[in-house]
This record gives sequence, C-alpha cells and structure tokens, in this order.
Amino acid sequence: MSTQKSFAKGSTAPGPVTHGTIRLYSMRFCPFAQRARLVLRAKGIKHDIVNISLNDKPDWFIEKNPLGLVPTLESPSGQVIYDSPITCEYLDEVYTDNKLLPSDPFEKAQQKMLLEQYSKVIPYFYKIPLGRRNGDDVSALEGELKGKFAKLNEHLEKLKGNFFAGDSITMIDYMMWPWFERLEALELKHCMDEMPELKKWTERMLEDPAVKDTMHSADTYKAFYKSYNAGTPDYDYGL
Repeated sequence: MSTQKSFAKGSTAPGPVTHGTIRLYSMRFCPFAQRARLVLRAKGIKHDIVNISLNDKPDWFIEKNPLGLVPTLESPSGQVIYDSPITCEYLDEVYTDNKLLPSDPFEKAQQKMLLEQYSKVIPYFYKIPLGRRNGDDVSALEGELKGKFAKLNEHLEKLKGNFFAGDSITMIDYMMWPWFERLEALELKHCMDEMPELKKWTERMLEDPAVKDTMHSADTYKAFYKSYNAGTPDYDYGL
C-alpha cells in the first residue's frame, strides 16, 4: 500500500489492520512521516501504509487522531499512536529486532538531547524558502542555518564516527535525514558547502537501504512543492 493514492474527505475508511502487521497513516512527501517509514523499513516490520490528503482529511481519520497529524500508527487491536519521535520510539520498543535506540540510558539520553537540538534547525527549512517566495532577503537566515550545520559538522568531527552516534546508523540519523534529502529541492544545499563531515554523512546515508526505499528525487520534491506553494498540493504526484 506504499504507493496508494491519498484518502480524502468522503472516502471509505480502510479495513481493519491485519493481525501481525501495523498500519502507518502517512503522506508521501511529509518529512515527519518519512521518519516512521524509515524506521519501519530499517527494522523490517510488516506494515501497510495509508496515505492521507492533509488539506482534505477524511472524517474517519480525524476520529482516530483528532489532531489530524501524520505519522499516525494503528495496531490490529485499534491502539493509535502519533507524533513522529513517539511513533519511532514505540516501534523500536515493540519490535525488538534491529534495535535503533541504545539500551544504555545515558546513550539514549544523548540521542534525545541531539534530537532536541536538531528540532531548532528544522524551522529554517521552511522559513528560508518562504522568505524567498515573498521576495525577502534571506541571507541572514541562511547564515544562521550554516551556523547550525557547522555545529552538526563539529559533532561528527569530535565523534570520529560515520554517523551521529558512532559507526552504524541509529535512530538519530533517521530522525534527522528527511530534511537533508530535500536540501536540493529547497535550494539549500549550498549551506552545507563548508561542512565536509556533514557532507560525508549525507553520502553514507544515501547508501542505506531504508533511505533508498523511502526517498524521492529532487525533481519529484520540486514538483510537489510547486503544487503546494500554489495552494493545490498534489499528494499523489507521480502515481
């Protein structure tokens, strides 16, 4: 169901979640939902995906999650979990194979602290393109983003590992990745020009099977963002 067209208002709700699987309510181009898709793929969890039209949400989806947000998980017993860090941690705790979060409490806390720092970076991926469209001077914002990237680059330099928590991909890498995948489409790739370790990290991430399986091309993202910025988001673009 990962290429299924979006369910909109007036659609018939999908059937119950099959025993032995979990369902992800998603949107194909949402970076927050991609976090959950990466974890599902990396851990080899049996799942189906139901894509939601976020500007015309079905009533049955609002009943499951009154906030109307993706990602949202639903278990065969009808349990509903939402918010991207919460859904990803839930998946790692319930499905114990291929653990992505460390068992050591301090190491786990370190990942959560880094994620909290990264949450301060995410707004720039939206503010800068919006400023450009409005004809604003975004050079100061770009400078701030470069400063945030420099701190991430420094973290990798000090760690001397291939990824943000060592030599293998863990949860923090998947939680950060979706926005880096969109840098070219958002015309922000140049902000990483002087960040050698961060650039190497993106190159390593692109080789990961879960990343390859969940990503879209820059041209696809550009086409979606064009429709989104025009006020008519094409959630089914390319299907």
